Amino acid sequence: MATQNQRSSFTEDWLPVRGIQNNMIITRDNYKVTGVKIYPKNIFILDDQTQENILLNLRNFYNTIDYEFWLVVADRPVDISVYMSQMQLLLNNTSSPVIRKLIMQDIQKGDQFIQNNVVDTEYYFLFKAKDPDVLQKRVRQMINYLATCGLNASLVTNSDLRLILDNFLNGGKTTEFGTVMPV
Repeated sequence: MATQNQRSSFTEDWLPVRGIQNNMIITRDNYKVTGVKIYPKNIFILDDQTQENILLNLRNFYNTIDYEFWLVVADRPVDISVYMSQMQLLLNNTSSPVIRKLIMQDIQKGDQFIQNNVVDTEYYFLFKAKDPDVLQKRVRQMINYLATCGLNASLVTNSDLRLILDNFLNGGKTTEFGTVMPV
């Protein structure tokens, strides 16, 4: 048993997370952390007026938030294994040299994605409260506010929360061990 003067070498011993369940991180002091996942949108391909409207709406949205929140950006590895399998099946079933060449080019491009560890960048708003009803109200409001800005959002999932913690604790490197599991 460790004394108070000794430091634990296990992250779980100092991290205030008790578990992840029901799309919330449960902390040791009974706070619940949840939020919304914002789906990326490239506004710079839109006309100038639409860009200005989105940015103005986002500014107004930020000014309506009257509680502590965290804007988190996390990278999630891209899994194109299903796509690669489909391309291989298509290649096996195609006899036309021209089509085979095009499929091979797609397969080579997919291999480059895999070799370069391509990731999707995901955006989250997280916030905490002790009352789950308060959290649900904030989630609904945030999704609605973001919709007025032209952005799609949804409630974070347990998987999203694990990814965020994994990115934070492991510097963006994916691990298969030591992840926070529900209690």
